Amino acid sequence: MNSALLINLLAAPALVIAWFTNRTKTHQALLIAWRSFLSILSSILMMVLLIGLILGLFSPEKLSGWLNTRSGWTGLLVTSLIGAVLHIPAIIAFPLSGTLLKAGAAVGIIATFITTLTMIGVVTLLLEVKELGKRFALLRNGLCFFAALVIGWLMEILL
Repeated sequence: MNSALLINLLAAPALVIAWFTNRTKTHQALLIAWRSFLSILSSILMMVLLIGLILGLFSPEKLSGWLNTRSGWTGLLVTSLIGAVLHIPAIIAFPLSGTLLKAGAAVGIIATFITTLTMIGVVTLLLEVKELGKRFALLRNGLCFFAALVIGWLMEILL
């Protein structure tokens, strides 16, 4: 059974019980949930748009040709550089990575992309240098870049 379906099957009766127990609090909770949904709606639409653009511009066969295990260290390096430079929220990056994985991308390349995307901040590097010092910021980002390559390589070997 699909996990989303299971969650909804459990939540629906709980919502009905809550409605009959205390309508005011349930109504307030539903309003809070609606506002939360509206606040993340732009990110969800951006995710769908970005995935659609990538899959529209590049066929799954072409993507899997660039991002498969045969690309080796070159694929890992290119993907790690892209992940380090991009500043994409996780709510967009994870589904995008899942789509690329389904299209035939290698596990190690996706792991490297996600790792560099979350651990390295080229966009925020100037702020990091200002607050933490140049030596620390460069050392941290350099070690994280190296760690991302090792993680991707290990994921490719182990999986």
